[in-house]
Formats: sequence, structure tokens, C-alpha cells
Amino acid sequence: MKQGGDAGTGGGGSGAADSIIRRPPRLIFLTLTAERRLRRWIGRRGEDRGISAAASGVLLYMAAHPGASTGEVAEAVDASPAGLSGLLSRLEKSGLITRAPDPADRRTIRVNLTADGKAALGVVQSALGELNGKITDGFSTQELAVVARWLRHVGQVLD
Repeated sequence: MKQGGDAGTGGGGSGAADSIIRRPPRLIFLTLTAERRLRRWIGRRGEDRGISAAASGVLLYMAAHPGASTGEVAEAVDASPAGLSGLLSRLEKSGLITRAPDPADRRTIRVNLTADGKAALGVVQSALGELNGKITDGFSTQELAVVARWLRHVGQVLD
């Protein structure tokens, strides 16, 4: 057991409190709960245009990568090819994207935003700006950097 006080516990160095093992935060549960709530929040903001959280990710990626292949989009939004195909079909039917064969390789399908897709992107960006303000309020830049580093780490070790 430790000797003397510990600034991390704020107490002395003896007694039953020293033998209690602190349970680490339930990071997986908290992360999954936060992810579900984020998806719902984003979905509610885009529901009048039929824009889900997944669709938002596609629109944001397409804004920065016009003409990306469907494979590039799938990789960027971490979607399976089958799941992405259905999502792209819905976005195309909604008039938010177009899909067309690549002239140099007809097996490759290229995706682009339409004018309506660019307008929907504005809704998504506005909602995400509001959301970022809500979820970062009260946290320092240093705290947010640690959270971002941890989330990147999780993605890397599970890839």
C-alpha cells in the first residue's frame, strides 16, 4: 500500500479507502451511448430533408472530394460496399448526388454533389457547428486534444 497522502485521492495514507480499487470509466459504454445520441441528434436536424447521420458523412466527404469513387467514399465513411450502395441510392433518389461511370474506367463509379446536395450540405454544416458548440462547451483545448487523441487511438488499434 502507499505511504502518506496522495493529491489524486485527497486523503491520508491509511484505512479502508486505500484498499479500494477504483474502477476505470466505462469508456466503451460511454462511447457507444454518445455515438447513438450523436446520430439521433444529427438525424433530427436533417430529417426534413431525409439526411441521416450517415448521409451527412457522405455529403461532407463529397464536398471536399468531388468526383470520388464509391470505394473511396465507402472507406472515408467506414461503410460496407452494400451499405453504401443503398445509402447512395437514397441520396441519388433525393436529388442530392449523382453517380456516373468514370470515362477512363467504366467499372469505377464517380459520385458528385448536385446543387440540392450542396444546399443540404449547408444544413449539415450548420447543424454540426451547433453540435460542436454543445459538446465542447466547458472543456479546455487541452482536454479536447486528449479526447481526440484517445478516439484516434481507438480507431487505430481496432483497424
